[in-house]
Amino acid sequence: MKFKETQPWKFLDEFRGKEFDGAWPNVKTMFHISCLRYPDNLCFHAFSPKEEKFTYREAEKKIKEVSYFLLSQGVKKGDKIGVSGKNSPEWAIAYLGVIYAGAIVVPLDYALKDSEMEHLMAFGGVSRLFIDKERIDKIDSDGSVGLVAKYSLEPDSSYPFVLDMTGPEMEGEDADIKETCAILFTSGTTGTPKGVMLSHENLVSDCYLAQGNMNIYSTDVFYAILPIHHAYTMLAVFFESFSVGAATVFGKKLVVSQILKELKEGHVTMFLAVPMLFNKMIAALMAGVRKKGVVVYGIIRAMMGFSGFIKKAFGVNIGKKMFGFLLRNLSLEENRICICGGGPLPASTFKMFNELGIDFVQGYGLTETSPITHLNPTEAYIETSVGRKIPGCEVKIVNPDSDGNGTIYIKGSMVMQGYYNNPEATEEVLSSDGWLNTGDVGHQDEDGYLYLTGRAKSVIVTEGGKNVFPEEIEDHFQLYDDIDQVCVVGYMIDKEMKSEGIRVLIYPSKKYSDSVNGDKSVIERHMNDIVSEVNKDLQSYKKITKVTVVDTPMPMTSTKKIKRFEVRAMYQ
Repeated sequence: MKFKETQPWKFLDEFRGKEFDGAWPNVKTMFHISCLRYPDNLCFHAFSPKEEKFTYREAEKKIKEVSYFLLSQGVKKGDKIGVSGKNSPEWAIAYLGVIYAGAIVVPLDYALKDSEMEHLMAFGGVSRLFIDKERIDKIDSDGSVGLVAKYSLEPDSSYPFVLDMTGPEMEGEDADIKETCAILFTSGTTGTPKGVMLSHENLVSDCYLAQGNMNIYSTDVFYAILPIHHAYTMLAVFFESFSVGAATVFGKKLVVSQILKELKEGHVTMFLAVPMLFNKMIAALMAGVRKKGVVVYGIIRAMMGFSGFIKKAFGVNIGKKMFGFLLRNLSLEENRICICGGGPLPASTFKMFNELGIDFVQGYGLTETSPITHLNPTEAYIETSVGRKIPGCEVKIVNPDSDGNGTIYIKGSMVMQGYYNNPEATEEVLSSDGWLNTGDVGHQDEDGYLYLTGRAKSVIVTEGGKNVFPEEIEDHFQLYDDIDQVCVVGYMIDKEMKSEGIRVLIYPSKKYSDSVNGDKSVIERHMNDIVSEVNKDLQSYKKITKVTVVDTPMPMTSTKKIKRFEVRAMYQ
């Protein structure tokens, strides 16, 4: 399949010189243009705790009223206003209301402890906060952050509720596209935090340029199930949907049964998630097929192989008709595209979804790149690649090894302005001529497809001086149902030579543990057997030499990545 270059953002030409000047509109104008084009399209939709719907006309009316309220309260250009809570239309309206008022929005991880959130707000100079009512009294209860005001994202609170806000009609000072739009904190809940400053140009250009690798339409329905404060969901779901007049369905819980219900009821066509969720879905589906017997399973897999071949070789998708009866089990019968981001995905999962008739692709990026830099075109995907660089993105591989793998550097309009109030950290990763050191290692082919090896910081250096990336090994475990979490780390075997062995930490699934009545010796034996199977497929220097079965879940980020360095410190 051959990739065709497109520029789906060309429609902006009819608004240039009227609604905005220059290459790109700011975020406020981008949303407003969709309101002009598709006023009656569904914009925001939620099912829990009660069903809510907003058309673009209705959403912008409420967003403007929030901005009027903020301006009447003395909010001015450059003020930093926090937004934190569970995914909801109210979250989205508050976020855009802050931007319509000309202020800078600071999305905060709702999973943070109160003290952690307060630390970030104090560091970021956040003066006001929108948050769910269950935590509104707890944040800054002692006044140490110095919040001017708090607002509720849910009704029946003693604080102003976002949907009740209004004020005298007035326009906030318009933001230049080079000015900061949002500050996203990536880590550093203790010590000096890293607040990624993203300009209007960063976010808007990335949103449109990503569409150069994938067409999305005003008829699409996106599903926001991952935390929306995170760059991945914020840009790839929230921004992408409203850039074309599409709808966003807000999910609140990462519970598979509820996800399947909302996918069906919301008629979702664009489903973006992380490897953990897609692995669970495909594993459960194929386990159901296996139960029908060896013969049926063999026939289904042979049909899938044929479907995948036809799709790859001729660009014809026959899988959706062939396997509609299976896709219904995953509530994906109306789905158009699935996108996986936020971590490495086994090529086998990628391949099986495509064989079943789903246009399933991977993407790549960092918070520091707004975040999308690479995306697999649906008509020219490569299972082992995290994607083809999007238009306007430059890539260089620095200090490649004998296999061509080196540190990945990115340059383009999507690269951040820098870390807020942290010039030292900025200088470490961002050069004066705009090249960002991603900290990731990999290589790029001549067609611009990127292949990841792992994170430079997590590399394990073995006795033979070989570099091993934990992610490469962890991929081999992702489809084992009896394992809930796996984390590969190095352990020191020769301090003088600084050589490491390879250790795997495994947290078994509850279903498996219950099936053997929690018998530790049985569990450990079974996990060691799985590791032995995995080792058979690994090169000698990548083989696991130490296995630890842990009793409690390992700490994870809100996007379901294991906190590797925290875990390593816990089990030293």
